[in-house]
Amino acid sequence: QVQLVEYGGGLVQAGGSLRLSCAASGRIGSVNNMAWYRQAPGNERELVASITSGGWTNYADSVKGRFTISRSNTKTVNLQMNSLSPEDTAVYYCNADIRRLGSGSSSVYWGQGTHVTVSS
Repeated sequence: QVQLVEYGGGLVQAGGSLRLSCAASGRIGSVNNMAWYRQAPGNERELVASITSGGWTNYADSVKGRFTISRSNTKTVNLQMNSLSPEDTAVYYCNADIRRLGSGSSSVYWGQGTHVTVSS
């Protein structure tokens, strides 16, 4: 029932910017932490940035100063990506810890991913 959908990916030139968004839908009771991960070909999936329901953020060293994670509402997380480089090329995945309506516990959900390609 719960679904995460990412959007905003695409092709940009090095030095450019993109803004990703992820929206949760379904019978949701509450959304706790939300995060962005990415996976490039031949690489492991890695945490890019995370944000709590209270607004506390955490970033991978590789994106500090360039990326900004934010919550536009309780069910939506964004990732503003600036000064992009080819090394940022990857599939970006939305991740969220969500409690479903009628459930006493939360579960982790993943989006299907959105492609980000940075050319040089």
